[in-house]
Amino acid sequence: MARDKIAYFINPTEAPRLVQMPGLETAVLTGLHGERMMMVLNTTLPGHTVPLHSHPHEQIGMVYAGKAVLRIGDEERVVEKGDFYCIPANVPHSDTCIGDEPFVMLDIFYPVREDFIEKLNQAAEPKD
Repeated sequence: MARDKIAYFINPTEAPRLVQMPGLETAVLTGLHGERMMMVLNTTLPGHTVPLHSHPHEQIGMVYAGKAVLRIGDEERVVEKGDFYCIPANVPHSDTCIGDEPFVMLDIFYPVREDFIEKLNQAAEPKD
């Protein structure tokens, strides 16, 4: 799909993907066409942890599949499909997938994650 038109209906299997680190894969669903928000599916694979990190973007979402230990600020709990969360800007957070099924978070970021767009563009550049 060309990056110059906003898709009204989204097919996650056709979304551009990037590997953030071993065990963390991201499918970018929206935010590549001038939108002010970005929606992604972040997948933490079984046996992997996304280390504690923070960013200036607000992040809200829902557990789309799987189960994990999710840490936000000084709170930690086990979350599973259907649970919702809110991560304010600059609040440290991490997750650890538990079980045999990938942990998938449907995340919405504001503003758009320009770093994700840059990584996608770098991956698309021809290699010499």
